[in-house]
Amino acid sequence: MKVGEMVWWWWIYIAVAVQASIKGEDYVTYDGRSLIINGQRKLLFSGSIHYPRSTPQMWSSLIGKAKEGGVDVIQTYVFWNLHEPQPGQYDFSGRYDLVKFIKEIQAQGLYVCLRIGPFIESEWTYGGFPFWLHDVPGIVYRTDNEPFKFYMQNFTTKIVNLMKSEGLYASQGGPIILSQIENEYQNVEAAFHEKGPIYVKWAAKMGVELETGVPWVMCKQTDAPDPVINTCNGMRCGETFGGPNSPNKPSMWTENWTSFYQVYGGEPYIRSAEDIAFHVALFIAKKGSYINYYMYHGGTNFGRTTSAYVITSYYDQAPLDEYGLLRQPKWGHLKELHIMIKNCSTPLLQGVQSNFSIGPLQQAYVFKEGTGACVAFLVNNDATKNVTVQFQNNSFELLPKSIGILPDCQNMVFNTAKVTTKPNKRITTLTKMFNEVDMWKEFKEDIPNFLDNSLRSNSLLEHMNTTQDKSDYLWYTFSFQPNSTCPQPVLHVESLGHVVHAYINTIFIEAGHGSHDTKGFSMDIPITLIDGINNVSILSVMVGLPDSGAFLESRYAGLTKVTIQCSESYIYDFTNYTWGYQIGLEGEKLQVFKEQSLEEVEWSEIDDSTNKSLTWYKTTFDAPIGDEPIALNMSSMQKGAVWVNEQSIGRYWVSFLTSKGNPSQTLYAKIVGTMCLAHSSTLLEIY
Repeated sequence: MKVGEMVWWWWIYIAVAVQASIKGEDYVTYDGRSLIINGQRKLLFSGSIHYPRSTPQMWSSLIGKAKEGGVDVIQTYVFWNLHEPQPGQYDFSGRYDLVKFIKEIQAQGLYVCLRIGPFIESEWTYGGFPFWLHDVPGIVYRTDNEPFKFYMQNFTTKIVNLMKSEGLYASQGGPIILSQIENEYQNVEAAFHEKGPIYVKWAAKMGVELETGVPWVMCKQTDAPDPVINTCNGMRCGETFGGPNSPNKPSMWTENWTSFYQVYGGEPYIRSAEDIAFHVALFIAKKGSYINYYMYHGGTNFGRTTSAYVITSYYDQAPLDEYGLLRQPKWGHLKELHIMIKNCSTPLLQGVQSNFSIGPLQQAYVFKEGTGACVAFLVNNDATKNVTVQFQNNSFELLPKSIGILPDCQNMVFNTAKVTTKPNKRITTLTKMFNEVDMWKEFKEDIPNFLDNSLRSNSLLEHMNTTQDKSDYLWYTFSFQPNSTCPQPVLHVESLGHVVHAYINTIFIEAGHGSHDTKGFSMDIPITLIDGINNVSILSVMVGLPDSGAFLESRYAGLTKVTIQCSESYIYDFTNYTWGYQIGLEGEKLQVFKEQSLEEVEWSEIDDSTNKSLTWYKTTFDAPIGDEPIALNMSSMQKGAVWVNEQSIGRYWVSFLTSKGNPSQTLYAKIVGTMCLAHSSTLLEIY
């Protein structure tokens, strides 16, 4: 399907937005009001765009649209698990080309905030850590632990040295004006007791000693040691932020959530343009000088990169949607706000601030400069009604839950709740149908039995440690012969994984799953046993690894208990039993999604039999004409993953419905420019 846009209207302003000039030797310092670049205080708007969540062909357009929207800085995480898939082996190619991404930002005259972490969370599998870190002897993540500090420092140094070698720090004339070390560590700091504060000081010192020539920040970290700046994350930092932990540090907001990430089974979170604008204006009114929109463009979680239960589309409700199209009125309303604020930047950064009450739920924030320049923010915190207030002998009507901005303290020319940008609608156009059986070929997975598996254990193995993140799938198998006292057997399965498929004697019997908010689930399934040896095969499936919380290295996933109940008094317990294991699916081992493997697999005509099994499907087709973004509508499918020309465009799970009875996501992005749509193969889990 082609994804387009309706025509919308915007206001044309006779104003020039202040753009970052990145020429010559830029240097960055700060004081209690703002960052200072080349000796000038800066009021900066930033937007998060993550390079691996889009494609190199998209980067220029995304950055250009952000710049047109009044953004001065592009903020991105650095994704450790992508760049160092094995210890000492690095990958900066294709979508992972961080240097190319930053140079494109520089070419368009914008700054960069580089959030190295290297723990990032970000709804990214394993919080951005490479899974090999899990097997380092004696390691405990994100604390005063020598093995962890060694590898964290090694990767951080690798990234800093790479940036230096390319001359990308502002101190070298490059665009990077900020770096971040760690990420929202205060959320877990207490779990590490006395080692938590020690680690914070070590991480800050380690970053500063890398001598980037630009400031470091720690978000949501009130104990960030000097000279590292503590910053706010959230939707309402103008109300929740306690401020910098030193009067010599500026007030900065590193994550202003423009919507929220979405999980399978969850509805999208719609945050209005008015609400975002209100809290941006309030933060500025309270001397904020740096605001980053998280996300400005969310993009796509390609492959297996999402964290647990997170859908493939990321922050589609951002000012630039998953496809890079403008989402109105959000993009346009924020652009108007940015122009207004930047036109007042001198008194905001140089003037004296005062604030006072102008009503029971109304407040005025005023900035006056010695030259006579004056800016006022009139705040109405009443969300239910219009309010008329008196300010400097004039009356002003404020809309509910809004801020009126008076750039001369006389005339209100902008109100955060008054949206003039017309809304638009994303339009999809059907270009190709795949509804004929003879268009497809299939390859069915064999269901493994106990005797097929050489990996054995006398207990239930933990899923993630066994698969080493090489696959979502782990088969648990065992064989047993019941006695005659089991006339109505019930298979009971408990799991801390995400999905379970159960088979008896290679026949599918049932599937179940948990949810983002339910960490475990169980199944009780009536089964039929045969006389003699019975084979039980249970497929455990992960839909992303966890991404947050203390002691990430110790998390458990997979089966925790398996029994067959024959009567109230007689139960076979297989929890501590001899199990056979198979990591991954046969199709993954054969790499059936690769062109050179397609002919090596015995594909067959579609079988409409009632026996549900794991099946790979493939088809070929010509790419639609045009340069609009392309999406595959997967609404007729159930659960699996999709490859287009050997590239995985992510997992889908349309059978997991929301409380309103809808899939969380049906359109799956394939952006033109990454790969020509000539061949497609899809993995479907049928249940």
